[in-house]
Amino acid sequence: MAKTTEDFTAMMKDMMGAFPVDTKAVEDAFKTQAALGEKLTTVALSAAEKSSEISGKWTKETIAKMTEMSKVKSEPADYAKAMTDFASAYSEVAAENMAAFAEVAKKVQMDTVELMMAAGKDMSEEATAAVQKATKDATTAAKKAAAK
Repeated sequence: MAKTTEDFTAMMKDMMGAFPVDTKAVEDAFKTQAALGEKLTTVALSAAEKSSEISGKWTKETIAKMTEMSKVKSEPADYAKAMTDFASAYSEVAAENMAAFAEVAKKVQMDTVELMMAAGKDMSEEATAAVQKATKDATTAAKKAAAK
């Protein structure tokens, strides 16, 4: 029984040795994936930073307008006017800020598509090179095996 296991182990070693794995290709693929991850993270963090800036600005503007609205008025009709002015100004600011958020989202989308297309091209080139090398190595190994 031990002899069979040793024979099988030797056979597996020979077979795996005949078809070596290109560790450089695996390493290059890992580096490509890591670089893509870094670039996508940069896009996401940049978008988060810009979004928080928009939110902070929007909050400050809203508080300033609410402060103005909450001041004591001399006439009761002035309260209605203050509410109307606040609602009008808030609607305008909301539209501006929603447009700013849309621009951030649009930029994220464009940057992501650009990165994915570039990564796809790089990965395709790496895969083609790896397959060509593997084919060459397998052909060489098959010729050596046939010659034995």
